[in-house]
Amino acid sequence: MNIGIIVLCRFKSSRLPGKIFSQINGKPLITYILERISRSKYNANIVIATSRNHTDQPIKDYCIKNNVACYRGSLENVSERFLNCATHHRFDYAVRINGDNLFTDPSLIDNYCDLASSGTFDLISNVPNRTYPSGMSVEVIKISFMRKTISNFNKNKYKEHITLYYYENLSSGNFKFLENNDLPEAKGLKLAIDHLFDLNLVTNLINKMEKNHIHYNWKEIVNLYLKYE
Repeated sequence: MNIGIIVLCRFKSSRLPGKIFSQINGKPLITYILERISRSKYNANIVIATSRNHTDQPIKDYCIKNNVACYRGSLENVSERFLNCATHHRFDYAVRINGDNLFTDPSLIDNYCDLASSGTFDLISNVPNRTYPSGMSVEVIKISFMRKTISNFNKNKYKEHITLYYYENLSSGNFKFLENNDLPEAKGLKLAIDHLFDLNLVTNLINKMEKNHIHYNWKEIVNLYLKYE
């Protein structure tokens, strides 16, 4: 079973331009993301998937400089980019991580990929019902299933949000949705980085940490947020 982790990002962002290189204590956001997901036991196949647009050349340059695999595809059709990236690398399953999810927990990646290893499920996700904070989403997709169903992505919203079609068509596959039952206070929290306010929030959280950010799991981060909100 070949499982990869795909980080989707692009340089242009209407809400926070250049977000992926936003600096937090002198280090770009993309580096924080890679540092965290690299702690997953499935870290052998990490790929940054960006676009072929010239505006995303800095992401390609970053990958070359930091010895990170990079795939370039469609700018607007993110679903196609994700699928083609996974196909290019011959992934059976691929983890979808967004480039604004600084606090992705590698233990969640491991748990979901372990489930995927059975080959039973087409999609494993903690997104429905949002019992985890936004910014801590983990989705693991069976690539052969996505290849069969992507022809149904006939609306722009499905091309941009690659799993939305499945959430709106629950009978289209065998899905496993995981919920957080341990920390109900996490439900509805926003830790994804969309605006400058969000960037300042996560920067403040990191500055409150007494150890390196990579050593905090999602529950510890939520509790830290709740303590200082």
